[in-house]
Amino acid sequence: MSKNLKQLGNKETKYNYNQPDKNILETFNNKAGSLVVPFICNEFTSICPVTGQPDFAKFEILYIPNKQCIESKSLKLYLGSFRNHGEFHEEVTHRIMKDIFSIIKPRFIRVFGDFNVRGGISIKPLALRFATNLPASENKEIKLKIENYDRLRHWDF
Repeated sequence: MSKNLKQLGNKETKYNYNQPDKNILETFNNKAGSLVVPFICNEFTSICPVTGQPDFAKFEILYIPNKQCIESKSLKLYLGSFRNHGEFHEEVTHRIMKDIFSIIKPRFIRVFGDFNVRGGISIKPLALRFATNLPASENKEIKLKIENYDRLRHWDF
């Protein structure tokens, strides 16, 4: 089951902060079915491609898996690889969505980048994508799951 995971449990993890590479992402078989899987990254950093100034963000990556799930340590390493990489907020957000989608081909993915204010403006890009081969009834079910997740997320547990 987890024989293909190279990062999880590795005591000699190599960190790359300069060049994001989707091949860092590792997967495992989805045995849980159709559930909503959110990842919250509170400490995302990258740099402005023009000024070189640091950009800080909170990312929410939410997906409904198909056959594969993302392993969380590899996701952490992937997100960390943006630290010294220059890319605009919109490009970073779209790239993260596109890279994860290409690796696991989920039924649905949503990536929200909540970047800190710089120069008096906050930028909050949202990238999302449905699998293209889903019937309308399944798309409706996915939308309902996402709405329920969003509603429950705001409860104070």
